[in-house]
Amino acid sequence: MDISQFFSKEFNGPRFQLFGSTHLATILVVVLVILLLTRFKGASEATRTKVRWTMAIILWSVEASWHLWNLSIGTWNIQTMLPLHMCSVLIWLTGFMLIYKNYSIYEFVYFLGIGGALQALLTPEIGIYNFPHFRYIQTFASHGLLIGAGVYMTIVEGFRPTWKSILRIFIIANIYMLVVYFINAAIGSNYLMVNGKPPMATVLDLLPAWPYYLPWLEVIALATCLLLYIPFIIRDRLARPAVS
Repeated sequence: MDISQFFSKEFNGPRFQLFGSTHLATILVVVLVILLLTRFKGASEATRTKVRWTMAIILWSVEASWHLWNLSIGTWNIQTMLPLHMCSVLIWLTGFMLIYKNYSIYEFVYFLGIGGALQALLTPEIGIYNFPHFRYIQTFASHGLLIGAGVYMTIVEGFRPTWKSILRIFIIANIYMLVVYFINAAIGSNYLMVNGKPPMATVLDLLPAWPYYLPWLEVIALATCLLLYIPFIIRDRLARPAVS
């Protein structure tokens, strides 16, 4: 294949197949990379600093290249490419979390980053693009490393969320969604899908029409946060001294 095909707007290779062999193999690679990152637990501070900086630079580079690619093929516009989607804004913030070991950002990365990126890995919105096209690699690299960053900060650096983390996330996330709603209304976009269901088929098709599906999104988000918090509930209960 001509190398230009890796970056072209058109892709002549096999179309992406959800849960096909390539998709499943890529998910396996992402899991192995995340497990590899956990191996740095107990490493020196200098080594862990290098790991965090490396992850931050990769995240920012991949996200920046995504914007440059859309500019090069003429698809960049303010209606779809502003960093307002949750994963997009968290990718930029995650870099700062990794470099400065920022706990406030970590709370969002752990719950919303891992939850949103996991959905993006399982049901990626990449159209026809399959491996080894840039769009395919960019999607799995950015979302896979977003999950990896949350797992790394938890297992290697010893961060952990609390019940108050979930409360803070819900308050700030809802304020953010309200702000994005008015941005969408002003520029004709639909970031966070808060102004209507997208034209393509998504899981939102299983929910009621707008605006009635918005409370369901809140329920799904809360359920995701609770699932991600289960390991800490179990650990806290095991750590309690036995009552005689």
